[in-house]
Amino acid sequence: MSNNTKQSGNSVFKAYFAGAALLFALLTGVLIYNLVMGDPANFEGAGLKPEEIVEKGHPKNILGIIHKGGFIVPLLIAVNITVILVSLERFITLAAANGKGNAEKFVRSMQGMLTKGDFDGAIKACDVQQGSLANVVKSGLVRYKSVTGNDNLSRDEKKAAIEKELEEATGLELPMMSKNLVIVSTMASIGTLVGLIGTVLGMIKAFAALANAGAPDTAALATGISEALVNTAFGIIGSTLAIISYNYFSNRIDSMTHAMDEASYSIVSNFQSTHA
Repeated sequence: MSNNTKQSGNSVFKAYFAGAALLFALLTGVLIYNLVMGDPANFEGAGLKPEEIVEKGHPKNILGIIHKGGFIVPLLIAVNITVILVSLERFITLAAANGKGNAEKFVRSMQGMLTKGDFDGAIKACDVQQGSLANVVKSGLVRYKSVTGNDNLSRDEKKAAIEKELEEATGLELPMMSKNLVIVSTMASIGTLVGLIGTVLGMIKAFAALANAGAPDTAALATGISEALVNTAFGIIGSTLAIISYNYFSNRIDSMTHAMDEASYSIVSNFQSTHA
């Protein structure tokens, strides 16, 4: 199977993964909210009908308190689950893209083999290393060997052919490495905004309870404040996780991109010095 076919299949899988992760996170968020947090055992039900316990009962534990956050809570749970799922997928994908060995040692080893003119050894090292970096280096080395034996091309044409091959190989690998990171960055913003919406709605309920004629409805006041604080907390947690995840994976991608650029420069420099 060719690299293009593999990458096409991987792209399709990752596209489906993103949609499936969002749907799974939303359904899981609703189920957790209704079945776990909404369990009547989390509320005091003295004097209430069974169907009124969750709606009117006072929370007995943290799960009941979170449930009082309202309908925004399942969305915020979904945001947190989505960040976790996509982060796991990115971690696995980038681990595979990094290859089996240390990338820096691989580049140094490849440079040493190029200096000795051992192209076959360098290509075998790429097969052992695997990953995105090895794919780029192998593509450049294969083109290097092919153009070196072509007497119909000038030196500049050979150099341009090698550079073009390295650029195309890098261009195929980079989208795969950054795939789905846009979801993580989006969740960093959405988590805060959705939490803010829940906070505002909770404060509206709290002030509405204070505005009642006569004695304030303390139960409604407590529920409103609880809804505001719970949604604020979940929004901050989701955004924090997303920001940490995005920065971590962006840094890893930058490191891998730098290694590709360094390896590409070494191949082109070796050609220039050898065919001066």
